Amino acid sequence: MKKPTVLAICIHNSARSQMAEEYIRKLGGDLFDVESAGIEPGEINPLVARLLLEEDIDITAKMTRSVFDLHRQGRSFDYVIAVCDPEAQERCPIFPAEKRRLHWPFPDPSRASGSEEERLARIREIRDQIRARVSEFVEVYRLTGRVE
Repeated sequence: MKKPTVLAICIHNSARSQMAEEYIRKLGGDLFDVESAGIEPGEINPLVARLLLEEDIDITAKMTRSVFDLHRQGRSFDYVIAVCDPEAQERCPIFPAEKRRLHWPFPDPSRASGSEEERLARIREIRDQIRARVSEFVEVYRLTGRVE
């Protein structure tokens, strides 16, 4: 049976959508085929890459992707998960979902301020929130075969 497809999206595809993609892959890779993209692809946030390495997830060589490229390719996804913060929600990419579009608002890691250690601590909090939300998503799907 074909696995449902999931697209995690945000503005730059440099942090939140990357984390969501990787946690869905790590926790539910047996259930889903997952990708991520953004409307203004940037560079992978090096602090996010560093924090994911703490959990044996390596995105250091990954490139960001554009939702427009996926759209031009005629791609479709069963689940589209927007991880933009409430302030950026109006700019968060719109991409059609075959089954369900979800919005999980998380703060933007690029807005973390202070020393490197303070920024790492704040981004670690965001990473852990994303992991927890993904874990819930995967577990609900594992138990019910769908996500409402």
